[in-house]
Amino acid sequence: MVIRALIVDDSALIRKVLSDILNQDPKIAVIGTAINGEDGLEKVRKLKPDVVLLDNIMPVLDGLKTLSHIMEEFPTPVVIVSALGEKAEEITLTALEYGAVDVIEKPSGILSQSMHEMAEEICAKVRAASKADLNNLGCIRDLEHQIPENHRKKKNSLREKTSVRNVLAIGASTGGPRALEKLIGSFPAEIPAAVLIVQHMPPGFTASLSKRLDAKSALRVKEAQEGDIMEEGTVFIAPGDYHMEIVRNKVNGFGEDTVHLSCGPKELGSRPSVNVLFRSVARIYGPRVISLVLTGMNCDGADGAEEIKKMGGKVIAEDQSSCVIYGMPGEIVRRNLADFVLPLDKMADEIVKIVR
Repeated sequence: MVIRALIVDDSALIRKVLSDILNQDPKIAVIGTAINGEDGLEKVRKLKPDVVLLDNIMPVLDGLKTLSHIMEEFPTPVVIVSALGEKAEEITLTALEYGAVDVIEKPSGILSQSMHEMAEEICAKVRAASKADLNNLGCIRDLEHQIPENHRKKKNSLREKTSVRNVLAIGASTGGPRALEKLIGSFPAEIPAAVLIVQHMPPGFTASLSKRLDAKSALRVKEAQEGDIMEEGTVFIAPGDYHMEIVRNKVNGFGEDTVHLSCGPKELGSRPSVNVLFRSVARIYGPRVISLVLTGMNCDGADGAEEIKKMGGKVIAEDQSSCVIYGMPGEIVRRNLADFVLPLDKMADEIVKIVR
């Protein structure tokens, strides 16, 4: 079955380049284009596409308002096509809360050349979006009112440094930002674990995601930097386009665990890679690792989860009932690697029980 795509963007060049890329994929056909949100809504009504590629900043009717109308009136998987820049990144993260499935970075420089370099990723995201579970794409903008009051303790920037007792390593892709907002916002401030996250996102967006999660969580959340020291109660998010590993540096006989970022080869088409993170924490922390594989396409994380199991750590897979895309956690289940298979709203309580 061919995936029918509609492109909504006020740039004629972007519409042309995206159309050319998608039409080269035998599983995708562009059935129409629109020059703004108002035009886009009219064409969604008439054409009933399987996936909408939606610019986030447009005249007449902007991306967020257009997305809201689509999700309320004609629920359809939407992939945001976003420029870089703090304003665009914030709008895109809000769009993911409104129900967008994923984001494609709008390239800078020579548009047609850089877009074609991204062709494989663009087509893969459209194919994945067509399989999204629309029941799990409802708006979550009121999330801050759902964070338990006893989890809202203010972060202490002068937290006493202690050895890390547990490591919670999380991998996510399509649908991940929404899942992370729910999960990280449910952890209590004093959880005895350092938290490491690989979320497949373009460069720039992970910094905005970190700030947003920090504002909605009792934990300190930051985009990881080279040399960051591991500490409990802190969440480190791998920057877009960088692998994140943990390394142990011996100082006077004592180990100090720090973040190492690298631009090594992509693994399974991804950088950052969940597998790279999982393997690094398995080597250092062994049975003190609890790994989570959340919603996402393909199978990143499964090989790393196998290493965590071998070293005595635990593996948790998100249940299909709460996933936007069941690819990554589904592979964990298929390989019989999961110690627990849990819907998103049950994970935080189970993790707190394990680490305590």
